[in-house]
Amino acid sequence: MEALGFAYLAAGIGAALVVVGAAIGISRIGAAALESIGRQPEMAGQLRTTMIIAAALVEGVAFFAAVICLLLVLK
Repeated sequence: MEALGFAYLAAGIGAALVVVGAAIGISRIGAAALESIGRQPEMAGQLRTTMIIAAALVEGVAFFAAVICLLLVLK
């Protein structure tokens, strides 16, 4: 019974780390894209597309980690 409590704790800590990591990753992508657009405004379209793809990849990894946290709880 005690192991189940540790699984819940590990899943909660894991989910928190996933959220923080995804937020940091997306904020760095956004900051770099805005800085690049400020330096070369004519490249805004290409940079926006690249930024959206990179943010989607970060979200994909975060979603995968969240599924692993759910598996810890439901095991």
